[in-house]
Amino acid sequence: MKTILSLIALFFSLKILAQTPEEKLSAAGILLPSVSSPVANYVNAVRTGNLIFLSGKGPSDPQGKYITGKLGADLSIEQGYAAARLTAINQLAALKKELGELSKIKRIVKVLGLVNSASDFYDQPKVMNGFSDLMVLALGEKGKHARSAIGTNTLPFNMAVEVELIVEITD
Repeated sequence: MKTILSLIALFFSLKILAQTPEEKLSAAGILLPSVSSPVANYVNAVRTGNLIFLSGKGPSDPQGKYITGKLGADLSIEQGYAAARLTAINQLAALKKELGELSKIKRIVKVLGLVNSASDFYDQPKVMNGFSDLMVLALGEKGKHARSAIGTNTLPFNMAVEVELIVEITD
């Protein structure tokens, strides 16, 4: 009986580990939105070899409305974290559109996070944890990455955050 229970536990453990990123997101109640077209003369993603460079994206909802404002003046760290998390969802949607399936991601390599900050706001890394935590939720160890969290005095459309990233993919 003990052996059977061990095998059942092993089976369910392997099933959880074998979940695709899309299944992990769905289990967390996250649906990837459709990807909007760029607002200027650029593309959402450029592939060169086994790397994809994603253009900066911000925290827009499915209707295209951005979370706006400055961290430390208009928005709390928690609101900034939520904005960065939403940006991660939008970047995963761009990756899915580019790749067809997120399981082709080998590793999130580098993340550059820009945080629309009041002059005395210094918690940009806490805000960007919203992005990083979502990447790890969806991709596990493949979602861990090098990261910069930079404060800036303004972003396009007064977005709370903007994030660009480099992703290694499998062929």
